[in-house]
Formats: sequence, C-alpha cells, structure tokens
Amino acid sequence: MKVYGITGSIACGKSTVTNYLRDHGYIVIDADWLSRNALTTDQKCIDQVSQLFGCVHQGIVDRKALGKIIFHDKKAKKQLEDIIHPYVIQKLKEAIAIHHSENFIFLDIPLLFESHLEYLCDKIIVVYVDEKTQRERLMKRDHIDAAYASTIMANQISIDIKKEKADFVLDNRLEIENLYQQIENMMKGIKDENIINE
Repeated sequence: MKVYGITGSIACGKSTVTNYLRDHGYIVIDADWLSRNALTTDQKCIDQVSQLFGCVHQGIVDRKALGKIIFHDKKAKKQLEDIIHPYVIQKLKEAIAIHHSENFIFLDIPLLFESHLEYLCDKIIVVYVDEKTQRERLMKRDHIDAAYASTIMANQISIDIKKEKADFVLDNRLEIENLYQQIENMMKGIKDENIINE
C-alpha cells in the first residue's frame, strides 16, 4: 500500500482537493479532524489541557479561549502541540494499519512539513498558489487586512519551499475545472504506478 500525504498552506485550496478525492470514493484521513477529536473525545488530552491552560468547562475544551492563549504565546502553542500531536500521529498510524489492504490512501495534513511527518508518507502532494494569490485569498476568505494575512502566513513554511519538496504539485491558480483536471491526471499516474508495483 502507498500513502500519499496532501498538504499546502493556508488559503491555497487543499480542502477543494481533498473534498474532490472523497467525493470520488478515495480514502482521505483528515489530521485536522483528528486534532479536533483530541480536544473533544480523548480524555487524556482534555485533562492535560485542563492542567496546563484551564479552558475546560464540564469536560469540554473552550476552543476560543484556548486559541486566544496560544495565538500570542509561542511557548503555550508548543505545549498544546506536544499534547495533540502524539494523539494525531497515533491515529494516523492506526488509520494506515486499518486500510493496509488498499492500494493507496491519502493523509490530509495541513502542517505536514512543519510537524515533520514526511516519514508517514511514500509521496507528498502539495496544493500550490503563489504567495501573492495566497495572501489575497486569505484576506478575502477571513475578512482581514494584508498585514494580518502576512503574519498568519509567516507562521507556516513558505508555500514555495513546500512546492520544492513535493512529488506532485497541484497548481490552484486557475479556474476550478483546471484543478480538477490536474487531480484526474495525478490519479491516473498514481493508479498506473500502483498497478506496476503490485
């Protein structure tokens, strides 16, 4: 079985790609969903958050309050990541094991390079737009100014660096039909490759 990691940067259109793959019957494991699960269903993670940050009321993490704490505090952000990441990695590994009989699956990991999770993947797909387009889309999507958008983008590895590290690049600067065609071409290559390797 081959594991394909899908990543990008904020406002590059990764969700469009993963939704398309899911809609066409492919298995996509969502690391963001697992991260949310860590703070809603995993008692060990919830207890650790409670001890470090408070922000837990009647067994439920107040995500908004937690977000305010970690946004301006790099040490707190790192502490939260140290709670959530082991849970997410364990669940990703379990998902890979569960689907071992498939020819291939996709792992949707927004911070794949930032979290050094390349080792989980056989190949990596990067959804790409140039930084100017990325900034404009982020401003429009989140109703923020250019300075704030640049600050958010600066917290991630540059999309151009990610592009250089990719095995597949899906260029999302044109219309959506063009992106879908690129996905179809990529899937043909993936299927052909996996037939050869069987």
